[in-house]
Amino acid sequence: MEAVKSVLIVGAGGFIGGFIARKALESGFETTVGVRSSTSRRWLSDPRLHFLEFDYDDPQQVEQTLSSAGPWTYVIYNLGATKCTSFPDFNRINFQFLRTFGTALKQAGRVPEKFLYVSSLSAIGPGDERNYTPISEQMPPRPNTRYGLSKVKAEQWLETLSGLPWIIFRPTGVYGPHEQDYLLMIKSIDRHFDFGVGMRKQLLTFIYVEDLVEAMFMALERAPIHRRYNISEPRSYTQKEFRGIVSRALGRRGVVSLKMPLWVVKPVCWVAQKSSLFTGKPATLNLDKYNILRQRNWQCTTDAATADFGFIAPTSLEEGIRRTIDAYRTR
Repeated sequence: MEAVKSVLIVGAGGFIGGFIARKALESGFETTVGVRSSTSRRWLSDPRLHFLEFDYDDPQQVEQTLSSAGPWTYVIYNLGATKCTSFPDFNRINFQFLRTFGTALKQAGRVPEKFLYVSSLSAIGPGDERNYTPISEQMPPRPNTRYGLSKVKAEQWLETLSGLPWIIFRPTGVYGPHEQDYLLMIKSIDRHFDFGVGMRKQLLTFIYVEDLVEAMFMALERAPIHRRYNISEPRSYTQKEFRGIVSRALGRRGVVSLKMPLWVVKPVCWVAQKSSLFTGKPATLNLDKYNILRQRNWQCTTDAATADFGFIAPTSLEEGIRRTIDAYRTR
């Protein structure tokens, strides 16, 4: 009788984490979710889930907790922050926590068959904005955001850690039910307004959350170790195409497109970021967000994932947006 495979999902409480946990259970994995004591368990209600609580600021506690459980066939490391008030916060959560966990995993003797780290396409930074050449896995990283820099540091540390069979995913913009940033854009279009930034053409890429999760489990089963993969639907969209797709899914006509020049947006983002230092809460608009909005070319190659483990994102943006809006309406 074949042994049941197991997976530990680190950073399971967020938007993507809940989908990873559900997929793992559906696929027959014995599933453990790693959370902090403050983590919401809203999307982790299945009684079959096993829980481990980690204090990532305490390396000894992380090692002791890992030693008390496992081992696991696979580990998916999905922990990270996309919004922070300062670079030290990004560095602590996105880099130092990974270093603490990876070190503890080895010291506790819990190295899995494969360790999948969820990074971001933002780790690469701006691509070719003249000819719009797609971003490839081979491009040298030159991130222009604090978020992207923290992700590159994490990637580079992981690559130097001997004895850990890592795989790195760099997903593009992830959307789907429960996600909040794209929901703001959908709500704006629902009110007949679409706000764009910059006057030059911008090419956007997306990955539906369930497709991303499917790619994770395909890679764990089939992909070679020590590889990086861009994960995206294999085509790009203009802002106009995105607006049209959302408008049709909502049944809205007469959506007004408002484009704001970059020189107007930057000071707004600067003020919002400075204000967040006083409130202690990360602002939706900040200088990181400005650099993301300013980037014109988010096209990326996805050939490596197709060649190595057969992944081609099956969900078009049109279908994914329809599912997302349906989920929001039935909440």
